[in-house]
Amino acid sequence: GGVTEGPILESHSHEAAETINQSFKIINRLFLHDITATLSLSDWLLFLKKKTKYSATRRLLLKQKLLKKAGVLLVQEQSNKVTERESTLSERVPPLKLSGLSVQELQELCKELHRKCDTVDEARYDIEAKVLKNEKELVDLNAKINELKGGKRPNLKRVKKSADAMLGALTEAKLSSKADFKSNLKTVKKDKKEEEKADPGDWRKNVESMSGMEGRKKLFNS
Repeated sequence: GGVTEGPILESHSHEAAETINQSFKIINRLFLHDITATLSLSDWLLFLKKKTKYSATRRLLLKQKLLKKAGVLLVQEQSNKVTERESTLSERVPPLKLSGLSVQELQELCKELHRKCDTVDEARYDIEAKVLKNEKELVDLNAKINELKGGKRPNLKRVKKSADAMLGALTEAKLSSKADFKSNLKTVKKDKKEEEKADPGDWRKNVESMSGMEGRKKLFNS
């Protein structure tokens, strides 16, 4: 049996609590098979305090020894995982022996390797599909939990747009921004003097008045 991961003593930090939990799991898995198998670390320490006549110093010493032993076992377990991984890889992917092979044998070997790659790709695709399915189920379950709690989220729909639709939306946005350009400009009022100077009046009268000697005199005087 294994230890259920229970609360840790409040005097430990979060990282220390995680380390102690992992260490105690290893200790229980390898050494403890009695009543302590159903206790968490804090409950187990309380059990030692009640059922034994050990002093606080003795209990602290035992706890330190257990944690030290658990740390050693944790390192050993990690090294065992690395060794197991290497042995599995060497078993499934043996080293290639290419010496003394003819061209035809090399071609057959390449075909065999390609077949194995295809098989691995198919297995990877199946695993990815299972992972995506499980993730979707988790999202649905979390949504149901939130709905039961009262925080119902609105159902959002993903809208797929084609490239033409996105291009049309962009051009519409550009046209609307160009149309609004003049409306955003400030209106500047002209002075009356500038308006009088800018007003040419009737151009025919101006031509008649500026023609002949009289017109030349006016130009000379101005």
